[in-house]
Amino acid sequence: MPAPSGRALDLGCGEGRLARDLEAIGHDVVGVDLSAAMVAAAREAALEMELHVADAAALPFADASFGLVVAFMSLQDVDDLRGAMSEAARVLAPGGTLCLAVVHPLSSAGRFLEREADAPFVIEASYLDERTTDLTVERDGLAMRFVSRHAPLETYVEQLAAQGLLVERLREPKVPEAGLHGEHVRRWRRITLFLHLRAVKPRS
Repeated sequence: MPAPSGRALDLGCGEGRLARDLEAIGHDVVGVDLSAAMVAAAREAALEMELHVADAAALPFADASFGLVVAFMSLQDVDDLRGAMSEAARVLAPGGTLCLAVVHPLSSAGRFLEREADAPFVIEASYLDERTTDLTVERDGLAMRFVSRHAPLETYVEQLAAQGLLVERLREPKVPEAGLHGEHVRRWRRITLFLHLRAVKPRS
């Protein structure tokens, strides 16, 4: 993360966990999410934070309003990725930074056939084709529906380039040992779960 510089926008802030973490390290954070319920939860946890219910593809902010835009695990879930990227670039001040994290395209393209640490990882459809997945998971009597978008790495980089943003860093973080609970999850040490990109908006 860059040092605090101007206001920071948490794009797809959810219940505000990351926004509160950013505030704790000195950023002046504004949160936005399409879900009114999530924004209400964020507001309950941080009464003083500026929060908005809005679409990522139609942000209620003036041009060049933020020195930092953070999209943490949100862009793979938007309906209009191009529109969201365009809006993020629009509200970003020249010299500002966009930091995004998504499910890694390799991970979203395939699946492990089994739970064992050495289970084969298989891509049955095309890695290169964009598609939407609609998955319902049941656990302990509760059902949660996940609707997400798979896109190859090229799609994210090309969208950044289309908005005139320059990629500074790309990371594929490894799951830390501290996050491994059970031998079966060690398969995720072989294939990265997440993709981190940092891009800057040129000053001229």
